[in-house]
Amino acid sequence: MDIRGYANLMAELGLTGLEITENGRTLRLERSEHGSPREERRPVPELPAPVCADEYINVTSPMVGVFYSSPAEDAEPYVKVGDAVRAGDVLCIIESMKLMNEITAETDGIVAEICAGNHQVVDYGHVLFRLKMR
Repeated sequence: MDIRGYANLMAELGLTGLEITENGRTLRLERSEHGSPREERRPVPELPAPVCADEYINVTSPMVGVFYSSPAEDAEPYVKVGDAVRAGDVLCIIESMKLMNEITAETDGIVAEICAGNHQVVDYGHVLFRLKMR
C-alpha cells in the first residue's frame, strides 16, 4: 500500500477520510479539514540547556505518533522525574497507525525531564525525555 500516495490524493481532492482495501488489508486515513491531526496540538515548551550537555542524553521519538506516558488510561506512568532507569526499561508508548510502540531507554540514567505531555502528538526526532547519565 502506498500510504504517501493516498495521503497526497486526500490533500489533492480535499478529502478528510479515505478507506482502501487491497489484498485483504484495509487502510483508513483521516485528517481534520485543516490538515492537522484530531488530537489537540499542545505547544512544545522550550527546554533550558543543561549546564553540562555531556551529562545528559536526549531520548527522541523514532516516529510520528501520539505519546502515552502509561500503559493504560488509569495506570501509573512508566517513569517520573527522578526515577532511575536501566537500558531496556520502557519509558513510554508512541501510538502510530494504531500500533503501540514501546520506547525504551538505550542507557542507564536518571529521568531529569519529561519533554512531552500525555496524548501529545510528537514528530520524528521530538525530544521525549532527558536522562542524566549516572
